[in-house]
Amino acid sequence: MIILSDKIISVTEANQNFSKVTKRANKHGDVIIFKRNEPAYVLFDIEKMVPEFVKAFEKLKLKHISEELFKEYDEAYKILAK
Repeated sequence: MIILSDKIISVTEANQNFSKVTKRANKHGDVIIFKRNEPAYVLFDIEKMVPEFVKAFEKLKLKHISEELFKEYDEAYKILAK
């Protein structure tokens, strides 16, 4: 996983200066908050991230529908595959 250094902030600094964290999230779209030198949390700017979440949700929804159709019509798919 590649994380830009501008997007990293420590949990201590986040606790002490939350406005700094929100400004970075606004600038970059998200901020990774590290705890004990490891990524622990993500703060993201919802206005910038919503389109990506909608796209991911739609993809998951389509996958779920496909899986349900395969379960329901398994025999038909097997016949069609011949």
